Order: sequence, then C-alpha cells, then structure tokens
Amino acid sequence: MQEHPEGLSRSTQRARWIHSPSEHEDHPGQTLATRDHEVITHWAQERGAVPATVSGSEHGGEPGVLRFNFPDYGGHSLVQINWSDWFKPFDQRSLVFLYQENTSDGSRSNFFRLDNPDREHD
Repeated sequence: MQEHPEGLSRSTQRARWIHSPSEHEDHPGQTLATRDHEVITHWAQERGAVPATVSGSEHGGEPGVLRFNFPDYGGHSLVQINWSDWFKPFDQRSLVFLYQENTSDGSRSNFFRLDNPDREHD
C-alpha cells in the first residue's frame, strides 16, 4: 500500500513506504518513509540512538525539534527524552520519518529527517 499524503516533499512522496520492522529497502541507499512507531524505534535502537529534542526548542513544556542522539555524536544541544514524549509531537504534527537503512555503498546509514506536511515546500 502506497501512502502519499498531500503537502509532503517530493523526496518523501517518492520514498518506499515501510509499515513494519520486517520490511526493508529494495537496494542500498533507497529512501524509506514511515509513520510507524515500531519501525522508527527499531531503526534507532539498531544504531544505539535515543530519542532527543534540541535544548531550548520546547513549546509550552512539549519537545520542540525532534532528533536522535547517536553514540559518540557529542550533540551537546540535545536533551534525551522518552519515547512517548518523542512520539506525542511526532503524531500531533503528522510528521513522516524519512530515512535510509544503508548508504548506496552498503554501509549502515544514520540518515533521517522528519518531513512536515504543514511546512511549505519549494
């Protein structure tokens, strides 16, 4: 099942949509997209990453900019939060998790970004 919500970037619309942790890329470097919490959690945990927010970006006590803190990244501006606090704004903002499992050369990729359908695109 393909899912192409309006307002998403072209790269997200072209991405392969993943709906469970058992689904994977067709080829290294492929752009993947999901809104599935289990898929996102699995991807992050495989990389040792923990849910985080950018310090100072909070809005009314809620996390602002959502990120992941990867081991040895040294992201001093990141504050670790729990998964439920990460997913609450993710769902409220109808974000899409855009990511790669592997780079085009087959190495594990930490690439991700969050696509916001409410953001205007060029």
